[in-house]
Amino acid sequence: MGLDWIKNFGSIANMSDVQEATNQLLHVNLHENQRYIHVTESVPRSESEHLRVTIGATVPTGFEQVAADEVREKLRSSCKISKDRGKIYFDISVESLAQVHRLRSVDNLFVVVQELKDFQFKETKEKVLKDFEELAGKLPWSDPLKVWKINTSFKKKKTKRKKLNQNLSKEKIDNGGDKGDERDVKKELSNNALDSHILDYYEKPAIKEEISTLVGDILASCKNENDESSKEDTEPEVLKFRVTCNRAGEKHCFSSNEAARDFGGAVQDYFKWKADMTNFDVEVLLNIHDNEVIVGIALTEESLHRRNITHFGPTTLRSTLAYGMLRLCAPQPSDIIVDPMCGTGAIPIEGATEWSNCFHIAGDNNPLAVNRAANNISSLLTKSQIKEGKLSWGLPIDAIQWDICNLPLRTGSVDIIVTDMPFGKRMGSKKRNWNLYPACLWEMSRICKPGTGRAALLTQDKKCFTKALSGMEHVWRKVHTVWVNIGGLHAAVYLLNRTPQAFVHPSGQDKEELLSAKND
Repeated sequence: MGLDWIKNFGSIANMSDVQEATNQLLHVNLHENQRYIHVTESVPRSESEHLRVTIGATVPTGFEQVAADEVREKLRSSCKISKDRGKIYFDISVESLAQVHRLRSVDNLFVVVQELKDFQFKETKEKVLKDFEELAGKLPWSDPLKVWKINTSFKKKKTKRKKLNQNLSKEKIDNGGDKGDERDVKKELSNNALDSHILDYYEKPAIKEEISTLVGDILASCKNENDESSKEDTEPEVLKFRVTCNRAGEKHCFSSNEAARDFGGAVQDYFKWKADMTNFDVEVLLNIHDNEVIVGIALTEESLHRRNITHFGPTTLRSTLAYGMLRLCAPQPSDIIVDPMCGTGAIPIEGATEWSNCFHIAGDNNPLAVNRAANNISSLLTKSQIKEGKLSWGLPIDAIQWDICNLPLRTGSVDIIVTDMPFGKRMGSKKRNWNLYPACLWEMSRICKPGTGRAALLTQDKKCFTKALSGMEHVWRKVHTVWVNIGGLHAAVYLLNRTPQAFVHPSGQDKEELLSAKND
């Protein structure tokens, strides 16, 4: 019923009030050489309806195509993969900004101020830096700053609601959690119903319904704030900023620091903002790749991959990379998805939040790892309960300790296997991998469904994996290899399909050799 309420939310909202509120915030007036950002009383309706901007996103290297596919699927927007690895670009209307933050494959987001595809660098450093200084005053800052302002309102609402929920939860625990407290919690949450459902859509991956009036509703809710906070929001304030330069290419006669310094100085002169390298409001990005220059404004303070995991291990996988690996396998409803070497549980937890119509099993031979995974699952469930103000039925996931070479699963019972295999660096050893990898692949082929099963396996020990796979072509067929960078290590994700050949249990000496990794 909750999903139906969200689905019909757009028709319930008062469209005239929503549009009016949207127009008020979208009209950003840059007075006095754009030193201050003001919210004015009115703006033509068409401006909010037709404001479109280009969003840039950083993604795990090698997963650009996966991220582009997610953008096309969820935002119905065309997407361009940058020649600078790890970046994609797509156009959106401002009403889709909250949906952009819900993308699971992107690390950081920024709004593009301008893209200069063939920037003519002068022959000397002094002339190039002078061009950067002059560029600041020529850029179309207005629309990107409007988007930054709206994005900031999202973050304020998110922080405000997080603090509210934490306080309510703490009060409930302190008072013993009786029924009276439950009614108080529900009453408080109902008073914030609009913010709650808006932010559920902003944060919660399971809700997929489109709410075209999302931005307008958030802005309309701003009207209910008290006079003091409203005064604080509307009073002119000198913003603090910094410039970050990301540069790739060998033909540049300047350093990244020099470009950021001179361009930043020009931005400061143009806006009259204050420079602050740590406690800044606005982060201006100067991305340079060979002859391409892209100026943007950051929309994320920290990477979006920092989600779900609260108990970290020595090799915790980024959630964005976990999503990309899962998406490569195209999970279908009712699929059973297993991570036999789960570590902290990043892959199955990401799977349970995004593909809740599948069942996910997290397993590991290390009891500490299984405990971390269980704690992360518990933390995610608790967060969901606090957010919703009620008990939850749980997540479609379970954690178990097992032996990777002798899994307690029936033959041919698993649809998808996704795992981060030991690199032999922080965990395990290169020598042990020569026995472990063949045994793992053989046991995975046993539990995986012949003909339809698939696997996405991440490893940096490519030589060992290739050797192990070469002896199992009758049960595994390599479909694709995605080259990725994991903490500076050149790694690969191997996408495999299970062949139709039925699994034949080994016997005698062959079985002893395959399972020798257990006692190695």
